[in-house]
This record gives sequence, C-alpha cells and structure tokens, in this order.
Amino acid sequence: MPSKNSVKTYIENGFYHVYNRGVEKRRIFLNEQDYRVFLSYLKTYLSPSEESIHKLETHFGLEKENKTFNIYRPNNIKNYFKKINLVCYVLMPNHFHLVIQQIGKKDIGNFMCSLITKYTMYFNKKYKRVGHLFQGRYKAVTIFGKEYLINLTKYIHLNPLEILNKNEPLMKYPWSSYCLYNQNINSEWLIKDLVMKYFSKGQISYQNFVENKIKDSIDDNSEIKKLFLD
Repeated sequence: MPSKNSVKTYIENGFYHVYNRGVEKRRIFLNEQDYRVFLSYLKTYLSPSEESIHKLETHFGLEKENKTFNIYRPNNIKNYFKKINLVCYVLMPNHFHLVIQQIGKKDIGNFMCSLITKYTMYFNKKYKRVGHLFQGRYKAVTIFGKEYLINLTKYIHLNPLEILNKNEPLMKYPWSSYCLYNQNINSEWLIKDLVMKYFSKGQISYQNFVENKIKDSIDDNSEIKKLFLD
C-alpha cells in the first residue's frame, strides 16, 4: 500500500506542500555547508539566467568547493524558472518543507526529482556513502484555498522553534524563508508576493501573524479573515 501523501494528483497551476526527511530519520544536513549547497541548488533551478547562477555561486562561496566536491555545475543543472514558483521553505536537520506552485502538470515531479537526486549525489560523495538519503519518494499535499496556504506558511516558518535556544528570535534562523518574508527584498526565485499580498492592507504584519500566537483557524479570527476578502 502506498504511504500517505505519496500518490499525487497533479493539476496545472496547483499549490503543493512538499516535504521529505532522511532515511531512518537521519540528518540530511550535517553542517552549514550542506544547508548552503541545498539552497544553492534550489535557487539555481529557479533562477532565470546564468548571470544569476554566477552571483549565487559567488555569494555562497561554492567556487572553491566545486573543485573538491564537484557540487555546483551550472551546465549540468536543469532550469525550472517560470515552471515552478517557490512560495516558502524551511530546512531542518533531518527534513525539509517547501510550498510550491507548479505551472504544468509534470513540473513538480521533474523539479523534485532533479533537486533530490542532485543533493543526494553531493551528500554521498562528500560523506563517502552509498544508497538512499531520503525516506522514500517525497511527499506532497495539494493546497486548496487561500486560508490553507497562508496558515501553512506560518506552520512551516515556525518549525525552527523546536531547535532554537530559548528566547532566540525566529528571524535568526538562517535556513528558512522567514527572514526574507520580513525584509523588503524581492527575488526571482522566491515568490513571496503570493502570500504577502494579503498583508499589504496594513491590518496586521506577517511577522505578527506568525509570532503573536494568532489562532491557526482563519474562521476564528475576524481580523485575519479580512485579509482574504477579495
């Protein structure tokens, strides 16, 4: 019998909560470099040009690492710009969460296959191991409705609380899109406006929505519900 959320019905322009964890719940990110490499692949697949790829390579300091681990080869990486919209993400020690909108019916399957295969090859080569890194195929849940989408980004961005030190700000966690949501910075690889447009009316900030213990149920909070009125 297929595992939960492993069988997916793909629809054009559909939104999905995509996640996976390490086989036997093992860690898939052992140090800072691993996080940076996964993000570099993510951003490269979703960036529009070779110029953007070069900027990312320089920013993440991967040019030197290339020679050692052969981990960053732009001419060997497919491109999913305008095929996949990444809405938000978080990388945790033994799992990751992504919210993705696909444009075509097969885009998300192709994208996730590319991403997971590329990172597994890097990880296995670096740590001299063989075999599967992730616990089976990635899982995906179809997202229906604006309320579900917005609350899901809150859940994903709150994930680091379980590993942050007490009173450490959520914004301090570097392997999440949360800090980008709260900065006035736009990018071509993270389409945060799909969420942030509902907070543009100034009724409540996205940071307050996530951190001030506002109820997860939109229907129970009239102020949040107003955000979704067309």
